[in-house]
Parts: sequence; C-alpha cells; structure tokens
Amino acid sequence: MNAPRLPDDIGEVVAQALVEDIGRGDITAALVGAGDRADAEVRIEEPAILCGTAWFDEVFRQLDASVAIRWHAQDGAELAGPAAVCGVSGPARALVSGERTALNFLQTLSATATSAHLFAGAVRGTDARILDTRKTLPGLRTAQKYAVRCGGAHNHRGGLFDAVLIKENHISALGGVGAAVRLAARSTPGVPILVEIEDLKQLREALETEADRVLLDNLSIDQLREAVGIRDSHPTGRMQLEASGGIELDNVRAVAETGVDWISVGAITKHVRAIDFSMRFI
Repeated sequence: MNAPRLPDDIGEVVAQALVEDIGRGDITAALVGAGDRADAEVRIEEPAILCGTAWFDEVFRQLDASVAIRWHAQDGAELAGPAAVCGVSGPARALVSGERTALNFLQTLSATATSAHLFAGAVRGTDARILDTRKTLPGLRTAQKYAVRCGGAHNHRGGLFDAVLIKENHISALGGVGAAVRLAARSTPGVPILVEIEDLKQLREALETEADRVLLDNLSIDQLREAVGIRDSHPTGRMQLEASGGIELDNVRAVAETGVDWISVGAITKHVRAIDFSMRFI
C-alpha cells in the first residue's frame, strides 16, 4: 500500500525524544573513537505492519546527517518476520546514541499500525469502518494517527479543536440533546458535530437535529441493532452511527454486523505492545 501523508511535526517530536534520552550528552558513546564508523542491521523478529521509518530516519539525521539508511520495506508493508528491515551506516557514535530512540519510534508505531490492521481486518466484508480515538500516548498523537492509517483504519478527530463532540455532561449542562446541537451549530458553523447518546430515547432526539454523527456509547449488540433500525426508518435516514465503548478484537465483528457505520476503538493506540525490533553492528 501507499503510505499516507506524514505529519508535519516529526522533527519537533524527534528532537524532544533525543533531549529526553541524551540530555547533556551520551557519556557512554564518548568512549567510542570520534572517527570510528560502523555498519548495522535492524531486524524485526515477529509479524507486523512496518511503521515509523520517517521518525527513525529523523533521529539519525538530527544526530549526524552523514548516517545512511537503506530500507528494505516501506511504511504499511506487512512483514512476516524474522527479517532485516534496514541497514544503517555512519559514525559509530551517532549509531549507538540514536539506537534506542530510533527503535522506540519504530516499535511503537509499528505496534499501532499492526493493531489497526487487525481491527480493520476483523470487520472486512461489512460496511463498518474502524476509527481511532484520542487515547494516544502523550506527545505521539500525530504519529500514532499516521500509524493507524498505515494499518488500514481511519482517524477520529485530531483533538478538541477540530470537531464538536457533545457528551453527557454537555447535554445536562445545556438542557438536552437538541439544545446542545443547536448551540454548537450556531457557535461553530462548518465544524462537524458529533453527539454521544446513552440510550435509544436520546438517539431519537439526536435524529431530529443537524448533528453529523451519533456515538452509541456502550450499547449492547441488540441495542446497536435496534439503533440502526431506528435510524434507517427515520425520514432522512442520513445520520451516521458510531459504536464506541468496550470494543475488542473478539467482539468487533459482531458490532460491525449490526450495521453501524463507524466503530471507534481506543485499544488501537492505548493497548499497544511494542513490536520486537533490534539493531546490531555488523
């Protein structure tokens, strides 16, 4: 597959990660001769979707632009493992100083892409699409959302700034579903409006508004199926429905088969287990 567009903050994110790890200087790398050069190989030891190559590259670009990296696969590639994924050549000090930070990005983003791939595969053949959430690792929001796309899933809102999401406390404070949506439409014209409901009564209220999508939070499979029927029988039948809450690999197919349009899954980004990568000098 063709990798999606990279985020714009890679350099900033990598710089912060290097400050965190190297601080005032790598005192162990200083033991290596200043003119020494080395060749290394990065290997993956298990099946995964590769992701994070641009962050890996940026680590070594910031440490020493003369480091050369030769990738054998691109982001989004499905790797069987064990296998070599790239070769790295350059000043030995830069290689040992950047190894951990570079691998941290690779193992975390590949884990996120792999998780997204598994969820997307689990609903294949249905009309439902998998979404991520804001439950991302601090500082890695844009990176993990890129990884989700590499894995074949889709992005929810980027943050609190690019879509209105009206939840139970907003509904209580603003006097109901209809009043909350009307206020949002007046206050933020042109911005997507999503409203989260907790029962089918609230769904019926939401269907009478100009909201773009209704989030069906923690509803049972039977309730989700009923919600789809209510939406489909509504005169407009236009409202998109998103299932959320308690979605795991073992139940996501059943959720998709209820007929919802979207399924948001926090586990894609917050329950990731690092993929096993290593870098060794040759």
